[in-house]
Amino acid sequence: ADLLRLGEAIAQAEAAGVDFIHLDIMDGRFVPTITFGPLMVSAVRRATKLPIDVHLMIVEPERHIDAFVEAGADVLTVHVEACVHLHGTLQSIAAAGATPSVTLNPATPLVAIEEVIPVVGQVLVMSVNPGYGGQTFIPSALDKIRRLRALLDERNPTCRLEVDGGIKPGNIRRVVEAGADTIVAGSAIYSDDHRVDDAVQKLRDALA
Repeated sequence: ADLLRLGEAIAQAEAAGVDFIHLDIMDGRFVPTITFGPLMVSAVRRATKLPIDVHLMIVEPERHIDAFVEAGADVLTVHVEACVHLHGTLQSIAAAGATPSVTLNPATPLVAIEEVIPVVGQVLVMSVNPGYGGQTFIPSALDKIRRLRALLDERNPTCRLEVDGGIKPGNIRRVVEAGADTIVAGSAIYSDDHRVDDAVQKLRDALA
């Protein structure tokens, strides 16, 4: 979204019927890009009553849990690749009052998160390499989603399975049929060539 018109962009998404607002926090170290921090989350919190899903693409995320939860994060996602003590970090997120969520990059196998599946409320599968918007969906993510769906059904059936990266009307059905129940869309929603409400509706129509 256009950061200079972020309040308007959030209002448009809310009116279009989205279920939550997803914010990517990037530090220029874990990923090449730098975005924003807790102050932006706090501003978004004031602009909407929707749940805020904060994705920390940062090193040492355990240092910033309280700040992001206090700013308004309802769900806080950390990367398995960035956490030395993943279980403890997820426990700290829950203790701070947010839903603990874990994510893994395209090349990271599911075995890396198997031991923490019982303690999370969401697992995020990255279907692009993190750091930039507008990338193309990586097809091999579909098999990972299927395997994760089976794992969650066995060990934590109430856990959400979120997918983020390159999702468009042309592939969203395959992602959901593979087992995803929560979809992140960035460039598919905020683009110069369509309205936000039309973009959201196209994604929903693709699943009808």
